[in-house]
Amino acid sequence: MKKREPVSNIMTENVFTVDIGTNLKEVKGLINHQKIRHVPVVKGKQLVGIISKTDINRLSFSGLFEDQNDADEAIFEMLNLSQVMTHKPTVVKSTDSIKEVAEIFSTSEFHALPVVNKDDPTKLEGIVTTTDVIRYMLSQY
Repeated sequence: MKKREPVSNIMTENVFTVDIGTNLKEVKGLINHQKIRHVPVVKGKQLVGIISKTDINRLSFSGLFEDQNDADEAIFEMLNLSQVMTHKPTVVKSTDSIKEVAEIFSTSEFHALPVVNKDDPTKLEGIVTTTDVIRYMLSQY
């Protein structure tokens, strides 16, 4: 197994992002349409947060009760992205090792980390997920 392989080798580089002003209905549509679970939130080009499919699902009643789409619409209109997202998420640098990323995942409750530029921690370069790390580990066997 390689000891210092950088996370940049396994991260997703072409990341879907949303602007801080995007409404929650659009965020939900992006997550569902693109079949993704985590979306970095940016203000201009600066990383300011992350939102997950789980965050969106916590706001939804339609999965629990029939005919609750109207309630979901009301909630998505009452709240804004900034109220639901994780602010100042834990990030890793593109030069950090996959081992370091695996250690973070093993001691935390989240499943995705924004990957930022080694010199500018607000510049998003990609995203790495627990699935990426597991696939990498499996490829070593």
